[in-house]
Amino acid sequence: MHTISVDGHHLTIADTVAVAKAGAGEIRLELTPEAVAAVERSAQAVAAIVAAGQVVYGVTTGFGAFKDRVIPPEHLRQLQRNIVLSHSAGTGVPFETEVVRAMMLIRANTLAGGYSGIRLETLRLLLDMLERGVHPVIPRQGSLGASGDLAPLAHMAAVMIGEGRAEVGGRVLPGAEALAAVGLRPVELAAKEGLALTNGTALMTALGCLAVVEAENAAFVAAVAGALSLEALHGTVQAFDPRIHALRPHPRQVDMADLLRRLLEGSTFIRTDLRRDPQDAYTLRCMPQVHGACADAVAYTRWVIEIELNSVTDNPILVWEDDGSVTALSGGNFHGEPLAIAFDYLALAMTELGNISERRLNRLVDSAANGGLLPPFLTENGGLNSGFMLTQYTAAALASENKALCHPASADTIPTSANVEDHVSNGPISGRQARRVLRNLNHILGIELMAAAQAIDFRRRHLGPHARLGRGTAAAYELIRRHIPFLSTDAELAPYMAIAAQLVAEGHVAAAVRAALA
Repeated sequence: MHTISVDGHHLTIADTVAVAKAGAGEIRLELTPEAVAAVERSAQAVAAIVAAGQVVYGVTTGFGAFKDRVIPPEHLRQLQRNIVLSHSAGTGVPFETEVVRAMMLIRANTLAGGYSGIRLETLRLLLDMLERGVHPVIPRQGSLGASGDLAPLAHMAAVMIGEGRAEVGGRVLPGAEALAAVGLRPVELAAKEGLALTNGTALMTALGCLAVVEAENAAFVAAVAGALSLEALHGTVQAFDPRIHALRPHPRQVDMADLLRRLLEGSTFIRTDLRRDPQDAYTLRCMPQVHGACADAVAYTRWVIEIELNSVTDNPILVWEDDGSVTALSGGNFHGEPLAIAFDYLALAMTELGNISERRLNRLVDSAANGGLLPPFLTENGGLNSGFMLTQYTAAALASENKALCHPASADTIPTSANVEDHVSNGPISGRQARRVLRNLNHILGIELMAAAQAIDFRRRHLGPHARLGRGTAAAYELIRRHIPFLSTDAELAPYMAIAAQLVAEGHVAAAVRAALA
């Protein structure tokens, strides 16, 4: 069993994804002694605030536009239960389990920092749910990403108080029954706990953790697919010469040119005699510039997520003065703008990778575009056979869909809570859009790899059996051929396309190529 320490300061993207994809009983979540002390101190501070009769937002007042309504002490526990129930207002298809698990861990990590006023028993319940596989049913629509992810987190917290619904062991049960099925009991929330559980950027950050790992994989595979297409199209590596990129030293552009050179090392499919044709089309020649710029967006998103993972994103926040007294500070750390803009940037970049991939695919299937190097639509007996004609249609449809999906959600805002919350980030929308773009991109890249492998087989007929692919592209080609045959006649393409997309999305292409380059 893998153990991960939770303390509010050291959570990583890798740990979050590991927990997201783990099953019940596969992972242990351990609060560090420092976290235990910090959580107990913050819970005691809230109790002291209540005992002193201080007016503190969300502790002794209502929420949002009700911030000026002071709540009598005898109703403070009901106040916290009410925020969970009233804010459980999401709609739409529930999130996948991996998103829910990542969100639960991220919220627990924030609370473990000791700035939120939650009790240890409440936090421990959230961690126990993760360990034992109790997954709240969380609708994917309804969060604006300002005041954090209120509705999704409320649906999570509802299960903790025995309400809502949760999946456990493959069954969806009422909250209390789901907890009981694994030997857990609901908690009665104390002052501030309902607010602490629901106010933060945990959903956005969860989407970001998963998206950035998916994007890193896709960006690597895009380079592999581009390199294999270059070989299929008898391209040249001259445009990847390090002297060119040293004169425009964008780091990811330089890295991409280096990667392409390594992928193509030793290839006999590339063009070395440049006297008659010194340049390739932009989709081949400009891969370092285009792919490198897209990799910048991935790197930026990772940077934002790594900061957000260990940030305190609720409101109010408890801080301690030099004399040991506590102050509840109201601010806006719950606002998802840093994440929303990063996700929109990521979606745009991944759309561009799909655009350039689809154009390379078009060059593979269009004999006019490739100068007659390859048979039309990569098939023998064209006319009787349509070959790969429709693969380009599908890739074009996915690329066009991505262009609609990459409209920046963060550019929009609608005021809420009687204009108290008068600007929102829409980060959950941008996060969901980025992941939808990535799913489409995986299919586009799978189609390009499949078509490039088909084209390589045609070229090998002319080059002879001793023709060699590049050091990295050979591994990608061999993986494709283990799962997808050369198609000498028309066949149902959708199953093969699905296999190719799966090889991309599940990391098999990247793993095979990285092993070859090691």
